[in-house]
Amino acid sequence: MTARLLIMIGLATTTPVAAQRPVAPMGRMMGDPMGMQEMMEPIAHLMLYTPPHLLARKDALGLTADQVTRLTALRDATSAAQDAAMTEAKTHLEELQGAADAGSPDSGAVKTHFLAAHAAMGRARWLSVKSALEARALLTDAQRTKLKAWADSMQAWMDQHRQMMKPSPSH
Repeated sequence: MTARLLIMIGLATTTPVAAQRPVAPMGRMMGDPMGMQEMMEPIAHLMLYTPPHLLARKDALGLTADQVTRLTALRDATSAAQDAAMTEAKTHLEELQGAADAGSPDSGAVKTHFLAAHAAMGRARWLSVKSALEARALLTDAQRTKLKAWADSMQAWMDQHRQMMKPSPSH
């Protein structure tokens, strides 16, 4: 009887304390996916201008044959350079894994491969940004205006979605 009483008292006293713990803050670096989206919005808008995206909408944008030819060449060149950068990144990630799995890992070797893989992935991403800038320059003002309207519409939807997904404060 005494053991059951102690268990009941223990449960009764610890449950309210656990329930009173504050909710962990959500923020950019705290694991909040919405915060990450906010941080990436400037790049996301620019990515609307990547050659693959523009070519997929060539009819809706009214791209000329010359624009299609130039965008196709830009897409192909960018893709080849990105593939090379990602192959380099993969190689460094495999080397990083090998260094980390060693009996006594060398943090210097792990860091070297981590930084090299990160730089290669950054180069691949930069190629997308650069490609989008070059592709945007190939468009007419009317085509850029149409894309901006699509982007604004998408942003309005994202803002509405983000608002709906915010957790309500507990009382």
